[in-house]
Amino acid sequence: MLLLWQLFLLFTRVAIFSWGGGPASLALMQRESVAAGWVTPEEFADGVAFGNALPGPIAPQVSAFIGYKVAGVPGAVAAAVGTVVPTTVLMLFIIAFFFGIKDNPAVQSMLKAVRPVVVGLLVWTAFDMAVSVFGVKQSGWGQALLQGWDKLVLVGVSFALLTFTSINPVFIIIGAALVGLVFYR
Repeated sequence: MLLLWQLFLLFTRVAIFSWGGGPASLALMQRESVAAGWVTPEEFADGVAFGNALPGPIAPQVSAFIGYKVAGVPGAVAAAVGTVVPTTVLMLFIIAFFFGIKDNPAVQSMLKAVRPVVVGLLVWTAFDMAVSVFGVKQSGWGQALLQGWDKLVLVGVSFALLTFTSINPVFIIIGAALVGLVFYR
């Protein structure tokens, strides 16, 4: 029971202190869940990959993945509830207040500073996941990218498709899964 409470509290803390929605919370979620010893960076990357392969918001999916690893179905429920319920309740209370102050210059100033930080958090998450995916810690960037050239191609193709086409990311993920099934089996 204590472990379920700890899962709930950690993911509540991540949700409350993350700005910018689910993807922006991944940096803090990774840092906290790895520091707690619940997942490795590689397992976190697997959770993000798995969560991106499913429909719906990423943060509850990744938290449920971690919760399940730590404590089975009850852990997945505790982590997902911690990710969603407290901030939803908080949002219900704050939303009326926010619409009254959203045009306030002080609030606008704070939001202008927070938005770039969210981008920084997303970039850090991508960087840290790249270190895990390419095995940089074992061989350094140069060697890792040479050995993982196929993964680099997948990164480039997915980035290009998302940037220059209107293909739904679901189809890119399904395509990547099929490539994995054929070539990495």
